Amino acid sequence: METANNFLRIKDVSTAFKINGQYYDAISHINLEVHHDEILAIVGESGCGKSTLATTIMGLHDPSETHITGEIDFEDTDLLQLDDAGYNRFRGAKIGMIFQDPLSALNPLKRIEDQISEVMTYHTSLSKAAKHDRVLELLNQVGIVNPQRTARQYPHELSGGMRQRVIIAIAIACKPDLIIADEPTTALDVTIQAQILDVLRDIQRENHAGIILITHDLGVVAETADQVAVMYAGQIVEKGSAKQIFDTPEHPYTRSLLRSMPQLDNQQDDLYVIKGNVPSLQKMPTKGDRFAPRIPWVPASAHEADPQMHEVVPGHWVRCTCYQTFQFPDEGGVTV
Repeated sequence: METANNFLRIKDVSTAFKINGQYYDAISHINLEVHHDEILAIVGESGCGKSTLATTIMGLHDPSETHITGEIDFEDTDLLQLDDAGYNRFRGAKIGMIFQDPLSALNPLKRIEDQISEVMTYHTSLSKAAKHDRVLELLNQVGIVNPQRTARQYPHELSGGMRQRVIIAIAIACKPDLIIADEPTTALDVTIQAQILDVLRDIQRENHAGIILITHDLGVVAETADQVAVMYAGQIVEKGSAKQIFDTPEHPYTRSLLRSMPQLDNQQDDLYVIKGNVPSLQKMPTKGDRFAPRIPWVPASAHEADPQMHEVVPGHWVRCTCYQTFQFPDEGGVTV
């Protein structure tokens, strides 16, 4: 049952891209919920569909090159039924996005103040002076030491960490209810990563925002997320609270991801490596367990022909029945 706190519900959403005249699913039958005051992390390898889900929510796909089905209910509006003008009422005002590459997301020919002010010009009636004050307030909020100077600068004059902070400032300028952060700490050193994550947590607390955090970094997820959804080959294969995912992972893919992380108490010299790669869109299986080819020692009988999500304990969901008997080869699984 939907509650007032459950303000984003993604229902059976699929996004397919046209390649050589045929459509291929990049994400398939996604079901997720996001709440106020909550960080939902979406994790998985590159190419698993995380960013496609984000851009689908934001309505950034060319309708002539994509086929999208399902519902994205945001504050009693199905976003997928909106035209571009309708979407623009939400983008920036109600939904903010922190893009993966801040250098390409910023206009190299415009000063920082002008780029942050732009979203306020579109969505508010603030005076020029009020917008200037708000820009300085935002730059200070995201941890920029000299807001006055930074406001006058161009993107190429800033470090990677400062550009990322500017992108965050743009995303939160109108105090959106939902923030989508697509790999917000990629290519930043560990110290700057921690600062950026602190900024996101502060914004969440101050604005009571819901945040979708897209990342492949499980360390970031463990430190930041309340809820976690694990994606593989365009599908959600496991979802639950961060504690459930890290303490009692069930799906073979989740367990493989966690085992491939460096551990301080691991005495072995070699890290675990997941066999194979995420399949390309044109080679994406349409039947069976999409992860099965990467765990070939698991018998076919352990997989469902049409893998479904199963609630193993309240709030903890896993796709396919293969998790029930899965073992790594060194735990007794048979190698091939």
